[in-house]
Amino acid sequence: MKAKLGMSPIAWWNDDLVELSDDVSLEECLRQSRSAGFTGMEKGRRFPDDPDVMLPILKKADVTLCGGWFSGTLVDEDLAANKDRIQPMIDLFKAVNAPCIVYGEVGRSIQGDRSKPLAGKAVLSDDEMKSYARKVTEFGEWCADQGMPLSYHHHMAAVVQFEHELDAFMKHSGPGIPLLLDAGHLAFAGGDVLRAIDNHHKRINHVHVKDVRMAVIDGLDRTKQSFLDAVALGAFTVPGDGSLDFGAIVRKFADYGYEGWFVVEAEQDPRANPPLRMAEVGYKELMRVMTAAGYTVETQGFS
Repeated sequence: MKAKLGMSPIAWWNDDLVELSDDVSLEECLRQSRSAGFTGMEKGRRFPDDPDVMLPILKKADVTLCGGWFSGTLVDEDLAANKDRIQPMIDLFKAVNAPCIVYGEVGRSIQGDRSKPLAGKAVLSDDEMKSYARKVTEFGEWCADQGMPLSYHHHMAAVVQFEHELDAFMKHSGPGIPLLLDAGHLAFAGGDVLRAIDNHHKRINHVHVKDVRMAVIDGLDRTKQSFLDAVALGAFTVPGDGSLDFGAIVRKFADYGYEGWFVVEAEQDPRANPPLRMAEVGYKELMRVMTAAGYTVETQGFS
């Protein structure tokens, strides 16, 4: 079985918490992640939107674009508005041969609002969830028809956060919308990562290997503290530095024959946790557990 290891630039630049950003260029971010061993990077705010500009930068760094976040609003807005906004991203991602676009629902989400406590997240009724799931499926099918598959990202403080919400979304959606399984977000929400893989492995096409510091999460007052408060306190980290058993998680993916990207997405304070050092910790741990699970990790970057 083959796998690829990527990173998210959120370890260097945090779009929601400026104070958790390191003042490094795109080129330096790519250089650091590649020197740690990673061959892919998800899109961040300092990436150019012109493929003719992006491709030489990626090629020089020997790094491929392995995904990127789209802020979807289908829970509130219509398909046409989201199609218009995602079309340039589809064109870009096709031009640089990215594997997928990560769909993150921001409609009714409080993930970017530090004034909103975790306990105040929006909850969809059963009928709303059914309608939403069908709508996202239709959108996913349309994107795939344009030549770029989506990967649905369940997320803290969003309408699909808890494991039972993920189960409901998956039940009422179809194979036209694949799933991004994020170990850290599911663990933060109190879910069982291994059970979720068991239940939804057939739809998983992208994986975020985000670790958590459960001592930080368990210490939160969810009636007062927000998702961004949790991030600032250090709720997330890289594999090998947190509380999750990635040996078991990776073995579970291997059991189901998953092949594809495993992306480290670990937003935290770069001053307390220098991104290069954390990238090296995460890569070392992932190589250890992936080798043990029978994966061959691809070492070639841009090709």
